[in-house]
Amino acid sequence: MLLDLRAIPSGGFVAHEVTVLGTVARGSKAVAEFETRVRGKNLVLATHGFNVNSEDGRAALAKWDPLCSLPGSYEFVGVLWPGDSRYVPVLDYPIEGSVALDSGRLLASFLNEHAVGAASISLVSHSLGARTMLETVKNLDRRVPLLILMAGAIENDCLTSEYADAMTKVDQVHVVASRSDWVLQDAFPLGNLVGEILMHGHPYFRSALGREGPHTVAGLDARYQLWQIPDAWKFVHGDYLPGPVVDARMPPPVAVPGANDPCPGAANGWKSSWSAGVIATRCT
Repeated sequence: MLLDLRAIPSGGFVAHEVTVLGTVARGSKAVAEFETRVRGKNLVLATHGFNVNSEDGRAALAKWDPLCSLPGSYEFVGVLWPGDSRYVPVLDYPIEGSVALDSGRLLASFLNEHAVGAASISLVSHSLGARTMLETVKNLDRRVPLLILMAGAIENDCLTSEYADAMTKVDQVHVVASRSDWVLQDAFPLGNLVGEILMHGHPYFRSALGREGPHTVAGLDARYQLWQIPDAWKFVHGDYLPGPVVDARMPPPVAVPGANDPCPGAANGWKSSWSAGVIATRCT
């Protein structure tokens, strides 16, 4: 099942209302089916990141679901949001950041009305989807037991500054980061530089959360866990979500890696299986 926040299949425009996909019904009946399916369940909402159109987002999230293979008490729901570039990739990242905010508010409003019966709501994101999910937390009317931010294309002080108040509603937050992520190393600061020029007050050459985790964990205490991926694994920005080739599922528990741990897989597509294993480990 998917929640679609997009106004159109390609381009950064947020819809006026959420569309429920993956049900037999349509419109209000699909929303009613969503309410029925999540009632009493531990809801896990997962979203993609920047520069992903509707078709690619659907494909990746559809593959991530069975790789996680959550217990029957859980319901995995993918979230599509309009994070694909309208103008020039990288340089229009600051504009897409505002789209992520609008998407998070829309999603939170939908959940506040239609996921009241869910036992819990946990959130998982990739890349700029971190801002969508953090904005969702900020506007939710309930606590969030688990927040997983993978390759977060958001400033590394966001958890203790911009979203400090939102984090008081989160029981556990796990940040998955890689120093091999050249997108976050090179493109993220460039996008922030353009943002400073175009949008007063936008962060200036700030490091990304998804490279080495938060700048500080003050106030997060035992609720916080960093999964720093070893450099030898060569995890780049697009490795977290499934691509055309996917390796076999990695069942939980998946351990937090040490700096010198060997790669847990060798076949093509093992990295997205590992990231799904992280989700399954923290959810079960």
